[in-house]
Amino acid sequence: MTLPISSRLLSFLTVTALGLVALLVMPMFLDGFSLLQATLFVAVAILALSQAFLWGYAGILSFGQAAFFGLGGYTYAVGVINFGDSTGAIALSILVPAAFAALLGYFMFYGRISDAYVGVITLTVTTILFELSNSTSGDQYHIGSAQLGGFNGMPGLPPFNIPGEPDQWLDEKGTWYVAMGALLLIYILLRGLLATWFGRVVVAIRENETRAMLVGYDVRFYKLAAFAISGAIAGLGGCIYAAWGGFVNPSVFALSMSAQAIVSVLVGGIGTLLGPILGAVIIQALINLSGTQAVINPSLGMGIILVIFVILVPQGILPSISALISKLMPRPQSLAPKPQEVQP
Repeated sequence: MTLPISSRLLSFLTVTALGLVALLVMPMFLDGFSLLQATLFVAVAILALSQAFLWGYAGILSFGQAAFFGLGGYTYAVGVINFGDSTGAIALSILVPAAFAALLGYFMFYGRISDAYVGVITLTVTTILFELSNSTSGDQYHIGSAQLGGFNGMPGLPPFNIPGEPDQWLDEKGTWYVAMGALLLIYILLRGLLATWFGRVVVAIRENETRAMLVGYDVRFYKLAAFAISGAIAGLGGCIYAAWGGFVNPSVFALSMSAQAIVSVLVGGIGTLLGPILGAVIIQALINLSGTQAVINPSLGMGIILVIFVILVPQGILPSISALISKLMPRPQSLAPKPQEVQP
């Protein structure tokens, strides 16, 4: 007897298949410039995915995801300039933000900082990193042979290359394969992680932290681990962002980057992984569109659009679509026999 496929597994297989189609098919239909723009969408989608996991599943709202995103970008820039090879730089752009998130999370969670202050601390850290990177414009501010450049940033960064072959740089198509492949892999790994015992405990802590603590789970450890994983994911997004533009500057630490990640989760739907990816694509598309017109200030226009969108679709895109489909689809008839009427 064949067991029916659950809706969760079916949705996972569908999203994975669509991701593979996008990975392989888009380079066939997009030119180099359009493919580069699509790579930018992937970078911000990875940032949104880090926020989606941390906020939607671990219940930790971070106002400073840009800190890890920016650290990933700067780490890649410093590493690729000093190593001359992107392979080690990519690895460091994941490890350094993860280590920084683990260190910051240790003091927050083991110091029993409340959730409200976690948001304040992450916001403050992002602001500090933004100001710190802005003040490194002198020649004395360098790491190895990499000049940090202050507010001017670090231009002329080498793109990704074939591992072990620094002279074999990847073109727009190769960069797309790396970026989209990374996004798809992160999605698969997060879905797998959430299906494990660790993921169930993280969600249980989100639902009721006190109850999870009374049962015997070390809440601080699980929150710290989720925070470090989120930092690693955001760092990879920053790495792809830096390689995409061949440039990184203090704007990667700007509060607007953190706000974009939060809004992407709100638009796509909290408690989902696919929703924030779609939300990040929509938000970035609106940002690109608003920058091409001169009638309305882009920031004002984006604010108006987002407020209207959040009011009209408060649950987010994906939950709203799922609820609509559930209403339209007929409910299966119960197979249980009807109770017989009692004869008078």
